[in-house]
Amino acid sequence: MVYFDSDYMVGAHPKVMEKLVATNSLHTVGYGRDEFTEEAKRLILDVCGIENGDVFFLVGGTQTNAVVIDRLLDHNDGVVAADTGHINVHEAGAIESNGHKVLTLRGCEGKLLAVDVSYFIREFYLDSTNEYMVRPGMVYVSYPTELGTLYSREELENLYAVCRRYDIPLFIDGARLAYGLAAESGELTIKELAQLCDVFYIGGTKCGALFGEAVVTKRPELLPRFRSLMKLHGATLAKGRLLGVQFSTLFTDGLYEEIGKHAVELALRLKKGFVKKGYKLFIDSPTNQQFFILPNETIDSLRKVASFELWGPRGEKETPVRFVTDWSTTEEDIATVLSNI
Repeated sequence: MVYFDSDYMVGAHPKVMEKLVATNSLHTVGYGRDEFTEEAKRLILDVCGIENGDVFFLVGGTQTNAVVIDRLLDHNDGVVAADTGHINVHEAGAIESNGHKVLTLRGCEGKLLAVDVSYFIREFYLDSTNEYMVRPGMVYVSYPTELGTLYSREELENLYAVCRRYDIPLFIDGARLAYGLAAESGELTIKELAQLCDVFYIGGTKCGALFGEAVVTKRPELLPRFRSLMKLHGATLAKGRLLGVQFSTLFTDGLYEEIGKHAVELALRLKKGFVKKGYKLFIDSPTNQQFFILPNETIDSLRKVASFELWGPRGEKETPVRFVTDWSTTEEDIATVLSNI
């Protein structure tokens, strides 16, 4: 069997594992106060071009979204997101459990449009009863989106302009950031992305680490007493150096970029093969997530050799599916799939 279900099915990239093993017997202080975590923070701020920012390391994506959003919002505020956004569809109400409503707008290929966000917020303030309504206190997007699509520079600039106009933060979920940065059609470097939002996070779990996400901000004043809030949420790892070791490795000698490039190249090879054989795209993604519409008989036959996800309920005759590549995907894995469709 070859596996394309998600990009966290295998363990860490070998270079990350080697560093974890090499440092395993060391004694360091806990809770991310160790030298490895400090080095990771320095490397990340440097690659992001941020001089006076801060970095916080958490274990997983849902945990990261929940803690960051809880800090950025007042208790009775909500977060604006696309209807397909991860916090709306695949986080089991984690945001709402903290008292923050997810205010959804219809997305365009998984993306929020600045004009829609601007209209929504403007209408909120024009409503004379808005004091009894959930205030849109921030905007959440992901890069790449849940559908593997990317914001252009102009789209993100326009969205950030709306947030600044209404003095609310823009938060970018970067769980798959490596693949967005590696996409040929991507217009943003990590330095540019860091300047077009207030807070974002660099995904490790889906991008070569065993686990871990790095929250980055150029505006530390937006996250006061953040480590205290992390502890409140049970999001502080006692063996914090495990996060520092992994991220310092990912951001040494271009490994993070290498992982993204590898996965995207193989994903596009897979897409080209499906299209060449006459199968339709569900959505045209330039990243490591690829979506196709396959006849059910093809799905059943292919599942004898490959594991992948149905993207929604199974249809009567055909169904959208998703294939995801990662650092461990090989050319042989791609060939196996394409030779069986």
